[in-house]
Amino acid sequence: MLLMRVFVTGATGFIGSAVVKDLIAAGHQVLGLCRSNDKAAALAAAGAEVYHGSIDDADSLKKGVAQADGVIHLAFKHDFSTFVANCEDDRRVIKALGAALAGSDRPLIVTSGTGLANTVPGQPAEEDNAIVGCDVHPRAATEETAVSVAADGVNVSVVRLPQVHDPVKQGLITPLIGMYREKGVCAYMGDGHNRWPSAYVLDVARLYRLAIEKAEPNAKYHAVAEEGVSIRAIAEALGRRLKLPVKSITPEEAPTYFGWLARFAGHDVPASSAQTRKKLGWEPTGPGLIADLEALQISAT
Repeated sequence: MLLMRVFVTGATGFIGSAVVKDLIAAGHQVLGLCRSNDKAAALAAAGAEVYHGSIDDADSLKKGVAQADGVIHLAFKHDFSTFVANCEDDRRVIKALGAALAGSDRPLIVTSGTGLANTVPGQPAEEDNAIVGCDVHPRAATEETAVSVAADGVNVSVVRLPQVHDPVKQGLITPLIGMYREKGVCAYMGDGHNRWPSAYVLDVARLYRLAIEKAEPNAKYHAVAEEGVSIRAIAEALGRRLKLPVKSITPEEAPTYFGWLARFAGHDVPASSAQTRKKLGWEPTGPGLIADLEALQISAT
């Protein structure tokens, strides 16, 4: 295995910090993008070199790329009230990273979501499925840009994420927990049989490392341990942990109850990782989503 110096954006985030530790444990060096002095100490303590910069500064990104053998792009603005704008920001970031990598064969791993590939009715999303466009799902901007920079000579591949979890954070379920606590009831739509895929955060971190080590151009990977956990099972687990009642609501009630989450709450978006496991030899070993929700660390507020 060729050891690399990897530039990681989002290096202090939930998934990024786990990726940094996994890379370093495997013998790689990490240059971690960090805009916050408060988080720099933790990044340095993990063994990474801190690179002060921002995804909003294209020149900063290009200088970071110049110091690395490969790039894992994890940074994303998670304010879902400006989701469309955030996805377009990601397009600009990937263009900047791609411009700095073009023609070098140094790998770029970008981050997307498994929901883009739920394009075969009744079947879990598979890695080689056609994806929806950004007119259907704004996050498709990421993969559209990956195709564009690949055409410019960039060795780019995509990791698609499900709900990534541990007992502290669980992807979209984390803001859902806040809604449940605020409203005093754990709701799901209809029969609640619609499903979300999931994976434990340390398993996801290992997948990113395997993906950049393989550096296969145009590869698509699904970081999925569980193909689909029903929203009803999620609501019931949280009801037990939060000591709140659980109930079904109608699709008509969903926008008022879920707010911006309503666009996701009723979707059935299972996903397979069979191709990923075969390509990378990746086998997730961490706890399942419901186990982590049963062990949920609950703050006082």
